[in-house]
Amino acid sequence: MTKEQKDNLFVLIKSLSKSEKRQFKLYVGRLGVNDDSKFLMLFNILDKLPVYDEAAILKKGIVKKQQLSNLKAHLYKQILISLRLNPSHKTIRIQIREQLDFATILYHKGLYKQSLKILDKAKTLAISNEEKNIAYEIVELEKIIESQYITRSLSNRADELTIQAKELSLHNVVASKLSNLSLQLYGLFLKTGYVKNDEEHQIVTKYFNDRMPKYDINHLGFREKLWLYKSYLWYSFLTVDFLSCYKYASKWVDLFNENPEMIKQNPVFYLRGNNYLLESLFFLKQHKKFKNRLENLEEVTQEKWFPLDDNNSSLAFLFIYNNKFNLHFIEGSFKVGLPLIDEVLIKLKGYKNRIDEHHIMVFYYKIASMYFGAGENKKCIEFLNKIISNKSLQLREDLLCFSRILNLVAHYEAGLDYNLDVLIRSTYKFLIKMQDLYDVQKEFIKFLRRLGDIYPHEVKNEFIKLHKKLKEYENNPYQSRAFLYLDIISWLETKIEGKPIDVIIQNKFKALQNDK
Repeated sequence: MTKEQKDNLFVLIKSLSKSEKRQFKLYVGRLGVNDDSKFLMLFNILDKLPVYDEAAILKKGIVKKQQLSNLKAHLYKQILISLRLNPSHKTIRIQIREQLDFATILYHKGLYKQSLKILDKAKTLAISNEEKNIAYEIVELEKIIESQYITRSLSNRADELTIQAKELSLHNVVASKLSNLSLQLYGLFLKTGYVKNDEEHQIVTKYFNDRMPKYDINHLGFREKLWLYKSYLWYSFLTVDFLSCYKYASKWVDLFNENPEMIKQNPVFYLRGNNYLLESLFFLKQHKKFKNRLENLEEVTQEKWFPLDDNNSSLAFLFIYNNKFNLHFIEGSFKVGLPLIDEVLIKLKGYKNRIDEHHIMVFYYKIASMYFGAGENKKCIEFLNKIISNKSLQLREDLLCFSRILNLVAHYEAGLDYNLDVLIRSTYKFLIKMQDLYDVQKEFIKFLRRLGDIYPHEVKNEFIKLHKKLKEYENNPYQSRAFLYLDIISWLETKIEGKPIDVIIQNKFKALQNDK
C-alpha cells in the first residue's frame, strides 16, 4: 500500500476549521496589497488538494521549485500568527505572554510606569493560575525596570521583589526536578518496560529514590503536586504495583476536582490523569468503579465549558474509546461490543492527522481482540495483519509479540491449518529474538515447538499441561502483566471445557462480582 505523503504545512491547513480559514483570509486581506499574494494562492491550492502533491502545486505556475520551500515556510508562519490572534486560542498562558510582550515593548520605549502596571497585573494572573515560570520571568523584568526607575511608591520594593523571586525560584526548582523525574521514569518505562524480577525492582526503586527531591507537601502548589503524583504513578507502573497506580492516579484526578478552574487551564493533564486512573482500575478488575469513572469522563468532555480544541478532542477520543474496549474486555461482552468497532474506524479517519500511528495500531489490536472474543477469527486475523505487516513503525515489542501469538491462536481457531507449521516457525523465530521475555511467553514458546509433533488425540492433554503451568504465574506480580494483553488462560480453558471464550470470561466476571 502506498503511504500518503505527509507535509507539515499541508497537515496544518487541513487541521483548520472553517472559521479559522475565514479568519486567516481576513487577516491576509487586512492590507489590499496581499489580496493576490503568492502565499495566499498557495494556501488556496493546498486547501483544495485531497492529498499533498508537489507536482500539482508547481503546475499552477505561481512559484518555481527552488522558491517553493521559502514560500511554504512564510505561509506556515502567517497561519500561526493568524491562529494566535484567534480568540478561541487565547489561553491564560498566551494572554500572560501577550501582556509580558506588551510590557517589554513599553519598557524599551522608556515608558517604565506603564510597563510596571501591566507586569503587576500579569504577575497576579500568572500566580493565581499556577504559571510560576512566567511569573518568575515577570519578576525578573520588574527588577530590571525598578533598577532604572524608582517609583518610590513602596520603600521596601526591592526587598519585596527579591523575596518574591526567591520563592518563585524555589517552587520552580522543585517543579523542574519532579517533572524531570517523571519524564525520566517514563523514558525508563519505554526502554525497559515493567520490572520482571526483584533485582530489577531494586534497581528502579534506587533510581527513583536517588532522584526524588526533598519536599514538604504542605508547601507545594498545584503544579508541583501534579508532577509529584505523576512521578509516583510512573514508579508504580514500572514496579507493577497497580494498587499504588490507582492511589496516585486518584490523587492526580482529585487535585483537578479540588481546583476545577485548572481543568480549563490544563485539560491535557486532566484527560491523561483520568486515563491512567481507568487503566489502573482495568488492571485491578474494579468493574463498577471503572464504569462510573468512564461515564464521568465522557460526561465532563461533553460539557460546554470543557475546552475541546483539536488536540483535546483527539485525546478525549483516544482515551474514552480505548477504555470502552477495556470495559467490554472486563465483562466478556465481545459480541455486544462489535458495533463499537465501526464507530472507532470512522472516527479514526477524522483524527488521522492528529493520532500517531502507534496508537492506531493499539486500536487495531483491541479491535482484533474484540473480534477474537466474539468468535470472528478471520476478522481478527485481518486487523492483526495490519500490525504485523507494518514495517514503517517501530512498535513496542510487547504489542508485536502478542499480536503474533494472537494471530497464531486465531489461525488455529479458524481452522486455517494449511500453513500453520510455517506460522508456528515464524512466530517462534520472532519470539526467541526478543529480549527479556516473560516466563509466560517462554512457556508458550516451548508449547509452540512441540505443537507440530503432537498427535490430534493428545492435543487436549497438552492444553491441560500448559494451562496448569501458566496458572502458576497468574498471581505473580512480575508475570501477570502478560495476561492483560492476551488472556491465554481463558483461551486454554475453552479448549479444555469446550466453551466459547466469551462465555468463559463472562462466567469469571460473574464469579468476581459475586465475591465482592
